[in-house]
Amino acid sequence: MHVGVAGLGGLGHVAVKFAKAMGVKVTVISTSPGKEEEAIKHLHADSFLVSRDEDQMQAAMGTMDGIIDTVSANHPLLPYIDLLKSHGKLVMVGAPEKRPELPVFPLLMGRKIVAGSCVGGMKETQEMIDFAAKHNVTADIEVIPIDYVNTAMERLAKTDVRYRFVIDIGNTLKPSS
Repeated sequence: MHVGVAGLGGLGHVAVKFAKAMGVKVTVISTSPGKEEEAIKHLHADSFLVSRDEDQMQAAMGTMDGIIDTVSANHPLLPYIDLLKSHGKLVMVGAPEKRPELPVFPLLMGRKIVAGSCVGGMKETQEMIDFAAKHNVTADIEVIPIDYVNTAMERLAKTDVRYRFVIDIGNTLKPSS
């Protein structure tokens, strides 16, 4: 099984960790060449594709069984669909502002599927929590104090976070009498 993970942010980094824990080959797909070292050395992805590099994308065409698209920015789907093998699945979990264009012909000819997922039900959620606990899959976070929120929002806008901010409000609450 070969899975691509498009986007290496808050969702993408966890998708890479889950896929690796499941024992599949993982390729990170990103517009940012600077994320390659992080993907390979820290998250242990097997390979990295720069989605803006036509030669890399062409070389990887038809090699993936599935792609988890975590990108929330507007982007074309056709380059990802082209990476899929016949019967491959592109699962959208990011939420772009604009509706993406869906090219039907490559789906029909390759018997490929595009699907979306927001959250699972209680059973699926519990299964994922149990799996994460068993395989030590955790999100990479940066704990920040509440008075750092404005700076955190500025950093978030600059994509300067690896990978989630968690606000520690423990020291800001006064004990009740």
